[in-house]
Amino acid sequence: MSMQQGHGSADGCPFSGAGAARGVTRRGFLAGTLTTAMMPAVGGLAGTARAEVTDPATDPAAAPASADAPAETAAHAVGDPRGADIAVRVDRKAEARFGLMFKDLPPFAPTDGLLRWLAASMNDGKAPLSDVRLSDFAFDNPGIPAGYIYFGQFVDHDMTLDRTPLTHRLQDPLAMRNYDTPWFDLGSIYGKGIQGSPELYDPDRHGYLRLWHHDGLVDLPRDEVGAAYLGDPRNDENLIVAQLHTVFIRLHNKFMDQGMTYAQARRQTRWHYQWLIVNDYLPRIVGKPVVSSLIKRDGPIRFTGTFYKPEHPENPYMPIEYSGAAYRFGHSMIRAEYEMQDGHTVPIFGADGFEDLRGNRPIPANLWADWNYFFDIPGLQPPDDRNMARLIDTQLSLPLFTLPPTVVAPTDKAIVALAERNLLRGKRLGLPCGQDVARAIGVTPLTNEQLGLKQPGWGGKAPLWYYVLKEAELVAGGRKLGPVGSRIVAEVILGIMALDPESYFNLKPAFQWQEKKTVGDLILLADALDPRSRIVLPDDEVEETGPLPLAPDERINPEATSPVGSLSLVE
Repeated sequence: MSMQQGHGSADGCPFSGAGAARGVTRRGFLAGTLTTAMMPAVGGLAGTARAEVTDPATDPAAAPASADAPAETAAHAVGDPRGADIAVRVDRKAEARFGLMFKDLPPFAPTDGLLRWLAASMNDGKAPLSDVRLSDFAFDNPGIPAGYIYFGQFVDHDMTLDRTPLTHRLQDPLAMRNYDTPWFDLGSIYGKGIQGSPELYDPDRHGYLRLWHHDGLVDLPRDEVGAAYLGDPRNDENLIVAQLHTVFIRLHNKFMDQGMTYAQARRQTRWHYQWLIVNDYLPRIVGKPVVSSLIKRDGPIRFTGTFYKPEHPENPYMPIEYSGAAYRFGHSMIRAEYEMQDGHTVPIFGADGFEDLRGNRPIPANLWADWNYFFDIPGLQPPDDRNMARLIDTQLSLPLFTLPPTVVAPTDKAIVALAERNLLRGKRLGLPCGQDVARAIGVTPLTNEQLGLKQPGWGGKAPLWYYVLKEAELVAGGRKLGPVGSRIVAEVILGIMALDPESYFNLKPAFQWQEKKTVGDLILLADALDPRSRIVLPDDEVEETGPLPLAPDERINPEATSPVGSLSLVE
């Protein structure tokens, strides 16, 4: 029997009380509105995709796939995507799937020893908390709910999806000719369309996307071993992104319920998603003035950036300054733990046999996401211990320095520290230094003394990724990106949006999803808020003295968060 037909969850304990009426929540809720500021994104790397032609049902080139074929799995931030090393293997002025935004700048190549030292200094050393309410507010970004980190990761996967057939990849390993385009088209949701990716679609309801209901929650469609059917398997790499993916599936199906055709529902889903990127997500990262300065809304929405100008606008490249450095700012905003529902805090990575948020498995019944702990949900009071993103700075969470074997293959020379992987990878890709990019943009660069890099071996220069993080910390207090980081991120996102002939910029520039809408509104529009999230205390029952202490069985076991591998400083 397939999992979609009702097979039980393969992992985790049943949610206590999931099938029964829940009493008043144990913790108090505080009235009021959190201030908005910047936000997050877990940046990965490149790849790209236009999911399908306008009418996939009539596409003769779409090779039908078997709905019974095994699903794919994937890990995040591992390996080098095809063509990412174009600057060192081809030419610094070349544009293909990847390319340099600042083509005249030289590569920065400090010694590996310096980069390893710098990586080790970026470890904040803080073990996961047993309760998010104990969070050190000095490290939290007060206006950015942590769900935006994973929205940003979802966006990155959409931009960097590579669906190029394997035969073409082998013929073109540097992706000079055969590569997809980084449109914001929800290729991870729609795959190659109804004909090309039938495993993503409901066989009994034409045009609807498939979901799997089990244990009182909504999960991704999965095969017999629990791997998800997705246009991009990376969206199942952790339980938060996986559940965010289901929100977009449910939004499409909601539009279908309203009588739209498949093509209409797909377009509306894409436009709502694109609108949120431009009007909710991006302003939190870079600030609204930066966004406003790069687009003109008088009639057609026009991009006015000056640094991201692809030579082939019909097939724009992905700048390695963006994918290998600037968009990786979100790594510094990842918490060591997240409260999935009231009183249930879980580490992102745990030792084998313990609860954590790693994906590539059916969503455990007790790890459903209460979205009110990740986003502002209209009509609901914010919980007093909502997961907030960490500040953008040069300190990364402890678990990111011991990536588990499911993320990094446990070989003798495996580099398990994410900071070390990012810094060494930036050097291998031929990235310019942060100060050179600042000068190219036209801003006064920060000195290495200001950046805290006082060793003579740096030669007065800093790795671009580190520069972007420290710039945000020094210039914007860690609440948003600074001038260099924000200009790279905003130009690439808005530039690609403007080049896509099917984005709302070009097809319907007047498209407006009301003022001040956020991801929380999209969750409600999709009817994707779990009913258990709606339990709130009446005003006269709000606890004035703060939340109750955790019961013993709610505390995170220290053994569960002990390092799953030693910090390796070898290549």
